[in-house]
Amino acid sequence: MDLNPDALRFAADGVTIIQQDCSESWRLPSGSLDIVFTSNFLEHLPTKKALDQTLQHAYRALAPGGRLIAMGPNIKHLPGAYWDFFDHYLPLAELALTEVLTKCGFKIEFCRDRFLPYTMSDGKEYPIACLQAYLSLPIAWRIFGRQFLIVGQRP
Repeated sequence: MDLNPDALRFAADGVTIIQQDCSESWRLPSGSLDIVFTSNFLEHLPTKKALDQTLQHAYRALAPGGRLIAMGPNIKHLPGAYWDFFDHYLPLAELALTEVLTKCGFKIEFCRDRFLPYTMSDGKEYPIACLQAYLSLPIAWRIFGRQFLIVGQRP
């Protein structure tokens, strides 16, 4: 789901792009998805109401047992830098997001306040071995992690 008209150009074969506002009713049958994944997106929604509606639509579209996986910058660990991006609207931390996910009916399976570094979009291309090493060392998450990782399940 993406409002960006360029998304169609960049989608791989077999990927269906739905161009619509995610806070509006999703054009997907109830229970039709196994996973909803969002990375560095929720903080760009304009209001808490839009976030709440988006999560409600995700919940409806997920099949029982389906999961929502969310990653994003954690304002607790980026108090000033969080606002360096003009289009960050919602200040999110892992506790706030787990609260609204629970309100929407999700059962929280996994929650880390520190997971990935804030950004890896500095123009460098890191070898996959570096990423694999980082992911295998949770102690590194505590040192470098500035983004949360949350997995919520639809019961």
